[in-house]
Amino acid sequence: MEMQQFYYDNKIVKKFLYASIVFGVVGMLVGLILAILFLFPNLTHGVSFLSFGRLRPLHTNAVIFAFVGNAMFAGIYYSLQRLLKARLFSDFLSNLHFWGWQLIIVAAAISLPLGYTSSKEYAELEWPIDIAIALIWVVFGINMIGTILKRRERHLYVAIWFYIATFVTVAVLHIFNSLELPVSAMKSYSVYAGVQDALVQWWYGHNAVAFFLTTPFLGLMYYFVPKAANRPVYSYRLSIIHFWSLIFLYIWAGPHHLLYSALPEWAQNLGVVFSIMLIAPSWGGMINGLLTLRGVWDKVREEPVLKFFVVAITGYGMATFEGPMLSLKNVNAIAHFTDWIIAHVHVGALAWNGFMAFGMIYWIIPRMTKTQLFSKKLANFHFWIGTLGIIMYALPMYVAGFTQASMWKQFKPDGTLQYGNFLETVTQIMPMYWMRAIGGTLYLTGVIVLVYNIIKTVKQGSPVEDELAEAPALVKITTGRVKGEKFHPWLERRPIQLTLLATVAILIGGIIQIVPTIMVKSNIPTIASVKPYTPLELQGRDLYIREGCVGCHSQMIRPFRSEVARYGDYSKAGEYVYDHPFLWGSKRTGPDLHREGGKNSDTWHFNHMWDPRSTSSGSIMPAYTWLYDNSPMDYSMTEAKMRAMKTLGVPYTDADIANAQQNIQQQATAIENNLKSNPDFVKSYEDSKKKAEVKGEKFVPMKDREIVAMIAYLQRLGTDIKVKK
Repeated sequence: MEMQQFYYDNKIVKKFLYASIVFGVVGMLVGLILAILFLFPNLTHGVSFLSFGRLRPLHTNAVIFAFVGNAMFAGIYYSLQRLLKARLFSDFLSNLHFWGWQLIIVAAAISLPLGYTSSKEYAELEWPIDIAIALIWVVFGINMIGTILKRRERHLYVAIWFYIATFVTVAVLHIFNSLELPVSAMKSYSVYAGVQDALVQWWYGHNAVAFFLTTPFLGLMYYFVPKAANRPVYSYRLSIIHFWSLIFLYIWAGPHHLLYSALPEWAQNLGVVFSIMLIAPSWGGMINGLLTLRGVWDKVREEPVLKFFVVAITGYGMATFEGPMLSLKNVNAIAHFTDWIIAHVHVGALAWNGFMAFGMIYWIIPRMTKTQLFSKKLANFHFWIGTLGIIMYALPMYVAGFTQASMWKQFKPDGTLQYGNFLETVTQIMPMYWMRAIGGTLYLTGVIVLVYNIIKTVKQGSPVEDELAEAPALVKITTGRVKGEKFHPWLERRPIQLTLLATVAILIGGIIQIVPTIMVKSNIPTIASVKPYTPLELQGRDLYIREGCVGCHSQMIRPFRSEVARYGDYSKAGEYVYDHPFLWGSKRTGPDLHREGGKNSDTWHFNHMWDPRSTSSGSIMPAYTWLYDNSPMDYSMTEAKMRAMKTLGVPYTDADIANAQQNIQQQATAIENNLKSNPDFVKSYEDSKKKAEVKGEKFVPMKDREIVAMIAYLQRLGTDIKVKK
């Protein structure tokens, strides 16, 4: 048998690992800052790019795509070469992938704090960056598939099945969810509206968790856990069932994020059914991982790498049991919009993704530097302080979630709300937010310990950038099934057929759910009184999106007695037909705003945005003082935005677009006149005018500042339909 020598490329693995560590520290530090902003909302007072609404998507993108994403690519590239007995297909593509991905992360780190966002959860980046993501993802896919085709190992191991499904599905999800109509270099509108946009977004959002944070890490689990334990995976048959049932079922579950919403009932119910079914394959994978460690539990007690893997797999099992439970309507009615969801998400992120990444880093680095880990004691310290951090983070958030839900739904004997003021629920859970910040600090401390340990390990070792390997050449055999060969072993040596079958498996659910919602008009009934936003309201809505207000406020009143009593009549699908993008939200740190229009005066909104505590004692909302700056609101793109909306089906007439600037001035002047009815406003307004004159600055009338557009949008919300009490 001919033996061939070749070299594994460790350089690209090292680059992705180091990037993962660096961005892990950055992403978690931003998360800790956000936790502290709940306690000290004015900590970044007046600094727009450090406000909560702009930092939150930076945190989620940094942790998901920078920390976890880089760790995923490192693990895939390390294991893929060794499983296929082949160097990666192209060194050039490997480096293009790495540097392209890092540039995307840097672009996100710059654009999100500046307010360039589409507002869609886990897909906030604007259209040029979306295109870059798609291109770099294709580069990754070509490199992976090219490596598979030049392999020396005939059968594709289970880990590679998960890598293939990850590549195919993320590409489909990203492309369809990111379909948007550009208005300018960094502004676009989703091609979907309202209910349709919500369904597509959570088809993407749920499956971004499934196919970016779960399937690739399951592949890594199937490679690294047996390697670290020096034992074969527990069950080959279970791995087959796990893979196919998981990728088929997962894609259907997105609508469970939209229960009791304006989404059609049939779509909600489909999401519930398939979410419950997901328990079986998810726990099948967890059992397969944990039972691989049977007989080596003494080794687990000694080896920090195995400790990280055990807690990671356990965290995966907990999160994938809780997810289907949260999709039950009676449970979802309690948990949705509360901090319970925050706890759930972070159990998955901190335990499953975080600890899998840490265990992998501790396992790979010593092997690529031909040395021992600098300090097992420090790695064990990292494990225990990280585990304590997870507990200190998650448990208070569960308590906060239960507290919020019970207080929101409680009534007095006379039928009125027990806690009519939303802020009563906020002040009640502040101790939980303190505990969350402490838990986050502990977890971040563990990551910093990892950084020190890895630096010392690398310094004491000698890196092997091109690792010599030897394997026999792959002898070609017939493409058909060998006599006695079962279907799946045949499929494992046919990567193209396996990829096509995986693609069909993930497309079925998406097509059945999304196509009827988009194509069948009767699924989204229209309401005659619902009209497009005025030019000023459209601009105000874009400010609302820019400032990330949807991160704390929902615009979806569910058909519950408590919510109707608190906010007003429940939301209808037809009210959102002109919303590109939808802004239903997924967390209520503040109250729902769908019926906000007309509840408070323009002056109240003016004062509230300047200093939330002046109108709402105990509020943890930050002040948005930059909206009041003595600089004019930019209305130069208004007509272009309206034309884009018209292209997407919003019924603006040519006259509406031609008269946009005039309409803006009329509506803005009316709001300014309302503000002038308050003597305090008039006095401060005149004082600011005199100060501008003294400084020699051009004074911008209040009607031309951003705050007025924001007020116009807030006062429009929910006013299209009138419900008689």
